[in-house]
Amino acid sequence: MVVFGLTISSSWGNGHATLWRGLTRALARRGWTVTFFERNVPYYAGTRDLYEIKNGELVLYQDWEDVLPAAQRHVRDADAVMVTSYCPDGIAASELALSAERAVKVFYDLDTPVTLSALDRGESLTYVGPRGLKDFDLVLSYTGGGALSELRERLGARRVKALFGHVDPATHRPTAARRNYAADLSYIGTYAADRQQALEELLVAAARQRPEARFVIAGAQYPEDFPWADNIFFVRHLPPEEHPAFYSSARLTLNITRRAMAEMGWCPSGRLFEAAACGVPVLSDWWQGLDQFFEPGSEILVAQSSADTLAALGRDEAELKRIAARARERTLTEHTSDRRAEELESYLNQVLSARSDEPELQIQGS
Repeated sequence: MVVFGLTISSSWGNGHATLWRGLTRALARRGWTVTFFERNVPYYAGTRDLYEIKNGELVLYQDWEDVLPAAQRHVRDADAVMVTSYCPDGIAASELALSAERAVKVFYDLDTPVTLSALDRGESLTYVGPRGLKDFDLVLSYTGGGALSELRERLGARRVKALFGHVDPATHRPTAARRNYAADLSYIGTYAADRQQALEELLVAAARQRPEARFVIAGAQYPEDFPWADNIFFVRHLPPEEHPAFYSSARLTLNITRRAMAEMGWCPSGRLFEAAACGVPVLSDWWQGLDQFFEPGSEILVAQSSADTLAALGRDEAELKRIAARARERTLTEHTSDRRAEELESYLNQVLSARSDEPELQIQGS
C-alpha cells in the first residue's frame, strides 16, 4: 500500500499521525508493506517523533517534482494507493494514484466535516481537485452517518465506507500514574477556536468552581490569552509515548469534538479509544451517534455544561472504575487498529470482487 498523507512522523498539532502509526502496524501484522509519502515541512520536522515504519518505508520529500519518479515506481507496484485529506500535494498525488493500472485507488478523508464546511464556504481544497472524488474506486470517511451520503452527492464518490478512529492497545494501555500528570480531570487536544467554547464551559468553568481540584491540559498552539486558572496546569507538547501515563494519571479525562464534526455526528475521536484503552473513565461532549460506540452512563459519561462536569467529578471511585472497565472491554473488542485494518482489507476486497470474480485477485491477510 502506498499512502500520500499529511504526516505520520510528527504528532505535533494533528491527530493523523497516531492513527496512521497504529494502522500501519496492524496492516504489517496482516502481511502488508506500507510506504508513506510525507512532505518534509519545517513545523513537523522540528517535532518529529517517528523516523521509520515497521515493515514499511517513510519517504520524506521537499518538493513534489523531485519525489515524483520514486512515487511513480511505488505506485506502479502497489496493490492499493491512498490519498488522504490535508495531504499538501493531494491533487497531484491523486492524479498519480488514478493513473495506476492495477492498484485499488482510495481516498481517505479523515476530516470530512471540515472538507464539507470548506465547500459550503466556496473555498478550494489542496487535496480535492475539480473532478471531486468520482474517479476513486473507494472513498473512506473518518466520519460516518450523513457524511457518507454527502460525499456521494457533493463530491461524486461512487463507493463510500466509514473507517472510524481506533487505538493500538500495545501502545495505549493502563500505565503507572505520574505525579506531574496527576489530575482530577485531564484533557488532550490541540487548540482549536471551534472547541474553545466547549473547553471553557466543560473544563475552565468547572476548575473555577472547584479550586481545590487539579486540572491538566496537554496540547499545542494554545494562545497567550487562554483563560487559565491557578488550578489548571499545562503540558505544551505530549508525544504519543507519554499518552498512556498522562491518561492513567487522571480520575477522569475529557473529550471535546471539533464543532463541524460534532454537528455532523458519527465522529469518534481516536482520543476516545486511546483513553478507554488506558483504563481511564471518559467524559465527552455529546454528538449524534456517540451511543453507537459507547453506552452513555455505563461506558462513558456525557457533559453539556460545567454542572455535568462537576457531577462526574463527584462520582465515587468504584463507579468510575466500573465505567472505565466497561469502556476498555468494548474498545478492545470493537475499536482497535487491528479491527480497522481488517475492515480496510475487506473494503479493498469488495472493490476487487466488483472488478472480477477470480479468487487470485483477492487481497489476502496473513
